[in-house]
Amino acid sequence: MSMVREGWEVVIGLEVHAQLSTRSKIFSGASTAFGAAPNTQACAVDIALPGVLPVLNRGAVERAIRFGLAVNGRINRRSVFARKNYFYPDLPKGYQISQYELPIIVGGEIPIQVNGSEKVVRLTRAHLEEDAGKSLHEDFHGMTGIDLNRAGTPLLEIVSEPDLCSSEEAVAYAKALHSLVRWIDICDGNMQEGSFRCDANVSVRRVGDKALGTRCEIKNLNSFRFLERAIDYEVERQIEILEDGGRIVQETRLFDPETGQTRSMRTKEEAHDYRYFPDPDLPPLVVSEEWIEQVRSTLPELPQAKRSRYQREFGLSAYDAGVLTATKEMAAYFEALVAQLPQEPKLCANWVMGELAGWLNREGLEIGASPISPGQLAGLLRRLLDGTLSGKLAKEVFEAMARGEARGEDAADRIIDARGLRQISDSGELERVVEAIIAANPEQVAQYRAGKEKVFAYFVGQAMKATRGKANPAQLNEILKRKLVGEQGAGA
Repeated sequence: MSMVREGWEVVIGLEVHAQLSTRSKIFSGASTAFGAAPNTQACAVDIALPGVLPVLNRGAVERAIRFGLAVNGRINRRSVFARKNYFYPDLPKGYQISQYELPIIVGGEIPIQVNGSEKVVRLTRAHLEEDAGKSLHEDFHGMTGIDLNRAGTPLLEIVSEPDLCSSEEAVAYAKALHSLVRWIDICDGNMQEGSFRCDANVSVRRVGDKALGTRCEIKNLNSFRFLERAIDYEVERQIEILEDGGRIVQETRLFDPETGQTRSMRTKEEAHDYRYFPDPDLPPLVVSEEWIEQVRSTLPELPQAKRSRYQREFGLSAYDAGVLTATKEMAAYFEALVAQLPQEPKLCANWVMGELAGWLNREGLEIGASPISPGQLAGLLRRLLDGTLSGKLAKEVFEAMARGEARGEDAADRIIDARGLRQISDSGELERVVEAIIAANPEQVAQYRAGKEKVFAYFVGQAMKATRGKANPAQLNEILKRKLVGEQGAGA
């Protein structure tokens, strides 16, 4: 994140389009499956051929209700669909069915963590709408191709208040929202496929000004990294214009990942430009109390509640609890692991956030694709706890497990036996090793006894080398100190 110039502050609001995880479109029975050949999943309703009528998808409404409940928003018992009129080549109807004056969800909030502090971002609204098609500009020799497969795909547009003050906060909010829609199973969150897209409204103003500056909207940001880069560039662009005596034009802009710059797309429309009016083919959407309660009964434990429970039940820090609840899959993995080692929640947390998360990140895998099951990791941690393995050897066994050197719940034991890695905890054997090292290094012994305590690490290294890293560290340190100090005392 770039630093904002002194004397200026940034105001950001995000509009996020989450594609709802229904199998059919919002007003037709056409498939929403990704990857079909162009224009094979656009039915007559999706392109508004004469004589067709839209029929609202109940599953899309239920997913909107789930979201409203999850963010503590107000669910309007009566909402209305409107026609948003504008021309675009991939909008075959000439209008988009959306919600305007009476959306299904009003208000709500998303808590975010930034630099160890929590901030609550307010939501303005969340409304149902259909997606447009897609314009394809590549491989058409100066022409544009139109794929209408996405036309009619159900979206929940989630609009925040302008509560965000930096690209860092915007990314934290987008990630929290991304995690939530996946957590409650309303969106798969696949940003590469366009299932989760962000539009950022960015403005700047002098510190102390109460009025909002003129905003520019950056459209269709489909990665968190692009969101951060686009906002940082746009902030700097606007400040430069204002400091040079210019003014900001309210407009829609696009971000070019190749150049790292935003560029003008079109003058920003206002609501009256779209000539909204209630869709005459769709009656008002009425949501009953019974329907809301039925949906509420299907909600899982939400991330915020789970974070609080982890701190309360397992004694974890707020940071640890936040990392472990970043996704539903990670929380499920941690809970399955700690169920097998209920006395060691911190150890379980450390290994899930450390070795496991690090390995998955290097391999580009989600935790659901982990080659090490919670049961297998529990087996490894038991050998760490009972002294069979040192921390270093445990990491070696972990790597072998991740590479698939052994299968089954006893994978750790099989690798330990196959590699001869059991930690040496026999005090007699360790004493013989230590005595041999002391006898072979009289100069270092003299230095240690003269007060050069740093030499102790040399003895530890020699002992670990002699035991091929299998000496129990705690026992080894105790024996070394006793032998070095004890022999000094005996010779005095």
